[in-house]
Amino acid sequence: MRAINLKTEHMTNPMGIDIRKPYLSWNCVEGVAQTAYEIQVTEGQEVLWNSGKVLSHQMHVIYEKQTQSRQRLSWKIRLWDENDKVGDWSEEAHFEMGLLKKSDWSAEWINPELTCDPEVHKPASYMRKDFTINLSEIPSEGAPIKGRLYITAHGLYEAWINGQRVGDFVLAPGSYNYDKRLAYQTYDVTELLQEGENSVQVILGDGWYRSVSGVDGDRNLYGEDVALLFQLEVNGKCVCISDESWEASQNGPIRENDMQQGETVDARLSEITEYHGVKTEKFSTENLICSNCVPICEMERFEGRVITTPNGETVIDFGQNLAGYVEFTVEAKAGESIILTHGETLDENGNFTQENFQDRKRHKEGGTHQKVTYICSEGKNHYKTKFSIWGFRYAKLETSIDISKARFTAIAVYSKMEQLTTFSCGNEGVNKLVQNSIWSQKSNFCDVPTDCPTRERAAWTGDMGVFAHTGIYLMDAYPVMRKWLEECRLAQYPDGRIANIAPRNNKPSFFSGLLAGSVGWGDACIIVPYTLYRRDGDVRILEDNYEMMKNWYGFLERRGKKAPKNPLKRLKRKPYEKYTIDTGIDYGEWCEPDVESTSAMRTPQGKVATAFLARSGQMMAEIAEILGKESDAVHYHEMAENAKKAWRRIATDNGRIHSTRQADYVRALAFELLENEEAEQAAADLNELVKACDYHLNTGFLSTPNLTRVLCDYGYDDTAYRLLLQDTRPSWLYEVKQGATTIWETWDGINEKGEVKASLNHYSYGAVCGWLVDGVCGIQIQGTKIIICPHPNKTLGYAKATYRSPYGEITSGWRYEGEQIIYEVEVPSNTEAEMILPDGQKRVLTAGKYSYGGNIKWN
Repeated sequence: MRAINLKTEHMTNPMGIDIRKPYLSWNCVEGVAQTAYEIQVTEGQEVLWNSGKVLSHQMHVIYEKQTQSRQRLSWKIRLWDENDKVGDWSEEAHFEMGLLKKSDWSAEWINPELTCDPEVHKPASYMRKDFTINLSEIPSEGAPIKGRLYITAHGLYEAWINGQRVGDFVLAPGSYNYDKRLAYQTYDVTELLQEGENSVQVILGDGWYRSVSGVDGDRNLYGEDVALLFQLEVNGKCVCISDESWEASQNGPIRENDMQQGETVDARLSEITEYHGVKTEKFSTENLICSNCVPICEMERFEGRVITTPNGETVIDFGQNLAGYVEFTVEAKAGESIILTHGETLDENGNFTQENFQDRKRHKEGGTHQKVTYICSEGKNHYKTKFSIWGFRYAKLETSIDISKARFTAIAVYSKMEQLTTFSCGNEGVNKLVQNSIWSQKSNFCDVPTDCPTRERAAWTGDMGVFAHTGIYLMDAYPVMRKWLEECRLAQYPDGRIANIAPRNNKPSFFSGLLAGSVGWGDACIIVPYTLYRRDGDVRILEDNYEMMKNWYGFLERRGKKAPKNPLKRLKRKPYEKYTIDTGIDYGEWCEPDVESTSAMRTPQGKVATAFLARSGQMMAEIAEILGKESDAVHYHEMAENAKKAWRRIATDNGRIHSTRQADYVRALAFELLENEEAEQAAADLNELVKACDYHLNTGFLSTPNLTRVLCDYGYDDTAYRLLLQDTRPSWLYEVKQGATTIWETWDGINEKGEVKASLNHYSYGAVCGWLVDGVCGIQIQGTKIIICPHPNKTLGYAKATYRSPYGEITSGWRYEGEQIIYEVEVPSNTEAEMILPDGQKRVLTAGKYSYGGNIKWN
């Protein structure tokens, strides 16, 4: 038996972490069961820890030995199988600690701008420093030379040493609540250094720190400056730090840069002039942290195809809606220009448009520009965006240059996550739906999970709450979600409310404060950690977020105790008035077809809010039990049960729901708010309601992820599949039929006339793909338990999913051969899976591959 996929803190070989007791995990192959393991941790040639043979099936461990600043630790593992036979040592993995003490920092914050007008867009700052490395003065003690750069910025940075780019992290240092915490990165620069004379250049851009931000177009959210903190060490000794000796210029090629609005570049200024001194600043280092997350990187590339639209414009079609930027090469004369304006779609006439994602009256600069203006130098010109990111498939091209030999490329940019799930079935529309969902996740997981990469670019709580379950099936997004939860903790209000967007990307307003109490949105602070724990089993995600969860639920409890002014409402609440939430402002179900979402009052808030009080209480009771907080568990269990009764009183007629909205039924069934017979009746009523809608959905934001799932849970598989395969709106496959390459924000993002509206790159409605994995193919992870419970249906022909779970690779598939169903399952080493057939038959499967067909008789 061998160990593979060795990870530290859910990442592969992370460099520069400050989690002092890291979580080490692995998968098993080539055997049935792990009966024991042995781990060895080394620093150089020295063995720091050897676990010895530990009898355990567990595939993770906490490294308890005290870690130190700058330590680079390697670890490997060997396993004993079910026959007590030891396997070979694994390949080594490693992790490296960052600077764990504030006293480790010698660098000073430096500001390259001598003056700053906060009202105008500014050029990038080009900073430089020459330095000398004398190896005879570097402590080595026989160890190899090790160069490390610790760096961060107010704004974005790109660093070069001796003419070579440092690392592959783009848009560094990432997105944070910069006023409360700021990450620095650690880079191995050993190969970039040389003995003797060296030079460094750092380019600073505005970034999330002071760019135009969000739908309001606010600027300078975290400050008006840009600044650099730079510390280069060789074997732990500083050889170059940011201080007053650096030089800076604002006379380089990048004349304007903005995360949302774009870049203006003058290639004629490639020889940078007018260097001047820098200012040292007294900015604190107390808020510095390691990112403990995967980097943002350039990923897939798409070559552009030049088209001419009906109105005569030249447009480049990259074939895929994505978040990223462009690269191009062109021959030109000095002074000639290229303007590229980026958008997601063509309009109903086939012409380029940005209007679907604009709110020009609200935006302080009249809209989101997403534009590159490039002024050419003589001869061959090459451009690639440095300090901006946009959502686009198309780029309108304005130039007088001959572009017949030019090359335009779109580069997808997102957090470096591996795809975990592959899915295929007999319907190409459904296969495309899965790919579109993956692309919307890629497009919106740029350091934090945002709603869209165009207009808002906001890390909304509600979006993550409905998508987390699916997101960690599709991509290895655990580090990004963990990082985002840390931002949520920092953005929590003193009374327990959760900021709807974290990190903040607009200026706080009275109304945004009111909506910070929205159920469903704020409940994401419970839903997401709970979902991550249920999938991965790392209890620290619950420990780290428990106070945030507890404070949020306390806020909900206080909302329940606040009586409405309407005397009829007060009467209806009794005897559960303390457990009924029917005051305050909520987003509600949001984006229900034929319901106006902009007026939250249009959705019955009491039904939604009280249901979430019950459901979050259920989760909190379970979480408290896991953490050994017994008195809390009792309290939350009591809250959940009483909120359930309160909901039943205000939302049902003696347990019977009467509604034309599918969401009311889905919510009740998914949250287990009804007794057995009541639930059966609600499912039957939901089934009839879907039929009455001609197998169209009318759920909104909060309930759509569970619609097909609850139908299958109660035996209405045919209805669930007809919903899935529906291709007229509102439906998932309508947008596929319309040529979508990502998931839309609304069901009618492009209507039958070709008219466009809203964002065309929102992952939320792609949450149905979680059901394709855990329902259609039946791969479910419940704690450390694997369940295979497929729901085959002949309308799909076949379906197969392979999921690289925290416990190994799981495969479940089925296909029809005539009237027979053939099941194929693979269970990873060191696990068992309970397989449940549609007729209720069960069997426990140990590690291995299985195929079942024909007349299966297990019981």
